[in-house]
Amino acid sequence: MTVIAGRYRLLDVLAEGATGTVWRALDETDRHEVALKELRAPAGLPADEVPLFHARREREARAAARLSHPSVVRVLGVVTEDGRPWVVTELVRGLTLAETLDAAGPLPAREAARVSAEVLAGLRAAREAGVPHRGVTPGRVLLANDGRVVVTGFGGAPDDDGGPEAELRSFGALLEAAADDRSGPLGAVVDELTGEELAVTADQVERELRRVAAGGTPRTGEAPPAASAPPRTDGGDDAGTGTSPAPSPRTAPARTAPRRGPVLVAGLVGALLIAGALTYQAVRDDGPGTGPEPGGGTSTAPAEPGGSATAPR
Repeated sequence: MTVIAGRYRLLDVLAEGATGTVWRALDETDRHEVALKELRAPAGLPADEVPLFHARREREARAAARLSHPSVVRVLGVVTEDGRPWVVTELVRGLTLAETLDAAGPLPAREAARVSAEVLAGLRAAREAGVPHRGVTPGRVLLANDGRVVVTGFGGAPDDDGGPEAELRSFGALLEAAADDRSGPLGAVVDELTGEELAVTADQVERELRRVAAGGTPRTGEAPPAASAPPRTDGGDDAGTGTSPAPSPRTAPARTAPRRGPVLVAGLVGALLIAGALTYQAVRDDGPGTGPEPGGGTSTAPAEPGGSATAPR
């Protein structure tokens, strides 16, 4: 078997495309298996430009080696054989998203959202590190056996980079291919990414995808809940949909009226009894041969404790 750079023994072909061939290889230094990509110059490239092409791809691969993110394939190094760079990466066991879609069709909405959110997280991390992607496709997304979602193909040169908007557009095409139903919960997100005007950011899209993956409803294109609904005053949690109704303003009077009613009625009854007693006393004082009762008129004035029992409750 062929050994590359005196260290990597080629075992079998994992994938082959226009940009090169990916081999499963054995690192004879530490006896671990790796993936080894043999870069291929584009057909028709003038011979004097081939070395420049290889040098450029080597620089891109070394830049990609600086990336450290669970959704980005780890570049372990770059070696040279016969003047051509070979890129050494971790070996991710699993299928590409393209193979999965070909074999079983589009993914259910929640799984498509989960996979796409991880892809977008990897793309964002790469761009922040200064290593933009050339254009993510289902063939450059690996669905690992351990559940990871890993993006490959990083290291595009700056003059190949169409910017964040172009990257988000290509991501939208991937999401549309992965989702099982354009009219389902991901339909609004796909529409935002494939419409004439792009009015969302990668951060917003990732949040919407993670909401769908968790079983929620996307809010793409809608105002934030805090701006459309008054704040809760009862200590409740609006994290779900932000549509919980505020307490009715009529509930407070309904609770306090029964407590104030008996007090007001009892006070009114007491005042009437006192007034009646004073009138009675005045009449007696004016009459011949009559005098005040022992204890005065106040002996019958206080309202009976049970008087308030008939007040409305």
